[in-house]
Amino acid sequence: MTLDIITPDKKVFTGEVTSVTVPGTSGTFQVKNNHAPIISALTKGTVKYKTGDGEKTMQITSGVIEVLKNKIILLLES
Repeated sequence: MTLDIITPDKKVFTGEVTSVTVPGTSGTFQVKNNHAPIISALTKGTVKYKTGDGEKTMQITSGVIEVLKNKIILLLES
């Protein structure tokens, strides 16, 4: 899967991942390979994503996630 993490200032990350965990407004959820298409609002919390180099984390205040055909886009406030 490919992941793009974008803020108003810059593109924070672009690359291949095996999973992404995000703080949704109804609770934390994880996206893995071949996940169903989804668009969801995100709330304050921790985003975790696993790459070939290990797990990375980042704190967010809010944003939106879109998942479609193994491409994940995170549009974040900060």
